[in-house]
Amino acid sequence: MSAAPPRRKPKIRKLVVIGVGLIGGSFSLALKKARLVRHVVGVGRTRKNLQEALRLGVIDEAVREPALAVRDADVVLIGTPVGQMPEVMAAIAPALQPTTVITDGGSTKQDVIGYARRFLPEHFDRFVPSHPIAGTEKSGASAAFAGLYRDRNVILLPQHETRPAALRMVRSLWEACGARIVRLDAKTHDEIFAAVSHLPHVVAFALVSMLAQRPNASTLLGFSGAGLRDTVRIAGSSPEMWRDICIANREALVDLLDDYMEELEVARGAIEAGDAAALTQMFQRARAARGRWLLKSR
Repeated sequence: MSAAPPRRKPKIRKLVVIGVGLIGGSFSLALKKARLVRHVVGVGRTRKNLQEALRLGVIDEAVREPALAVRDADVVLIGTPVGQMPEVMAAIAPALQPTTVITDGGSTKQDVIGYARRFLPEHFDRFVPSHPIAGTEKSGASAAFAGLYRDRNVILLPQHETRPAALRMVRSLWEACGARIVRLDAKTHDEIFAAVSHLPHVVAFALVSMLAQRPNASTLLGFSGAGLRDTVRIAGSSPEMWRDICIANREALVDLLDDYMEELEVARGAIEAGDAAALTQMFQRARAARGRWLLKSR
C-alpha cells in the first residue's frame, strides 16, 4: 500500500497581520522562516511598535488603516485583543476580496465567532476561528519569535458554513509554524480556558495588586523570592488583552472564581483553626494532582 502524498503547503503572496504583537508577529516570522509568504503587511495602532516590527523583519510594510491593508490580501490574521475585533472586522469587511481567508488568534471564541457573523457576513464562510495555545508574559513586536508555536497546540473551531478550502489553508499555515492542530466547539473551548488560563491570570493579577496596595509593599516585594516570581509571572501580561478576555468569558470565569474562593475559604478556615490535618489533606491532594498533570504533559 503506497504512502499518502504529503500535504501541499500553501504559498501566500500577501499576508496581513492586524495587531503585530507576540501572536501575530510570531505567526509572520514562522511563515517567513518556512518560506511560505512573500509579503507581510502589519497593521497597528502605534507607530513605534510598527517601526520596531519593520526593523526586526517581522513585517515588510506597515499600514495604519486596516481597510487599506487588506486589499488584495490572501490571508488576514486578526491578532488584536478580542475587545478590538468588532471594530477591526467592521473596518475590513468592505475591502476584503472574495477569496481572502480570515483567521484570528483570540483566547475566547464564542464572542469572536459572534462578531464575525455580525461584521463579516459576506465573508463568514472564509473565516476560520483559531486559538494558538502559546505565549509568554511579554507583548509587542519585539516579543515575537519564529519558534513560538513549535510543538504547541492550535485549536481550530470551524463552523458549519466554513469552506473546506479555507479550513485547509489555515490548518496548513499553523502546521507550517510547527503547531499541532486540535478541533473543539466554541462553548467547550471557553469553559476549558476559563479554568486553565483565564482564572490563573486573574489570580496572578489579583495577588500582585493586593500586595502592592499594602503599606509595606516595597518591603514585602523586596524580600520576595522564586515562589512569588513563579506564581505571578503571568501578571506581566498585557492588561488590555486580559481585561477583554475576562469580560468576554465572564460567565464561565465567574463560576470558576466562586469555586476558587470557596477553596480559599476552606484553606483560611483550616489555617485559622490550626487544623494541620485539613491543610495536609488539601496540600497533598493538590500536589498529587499536579504530579499527574505534569507526567501526562511530558
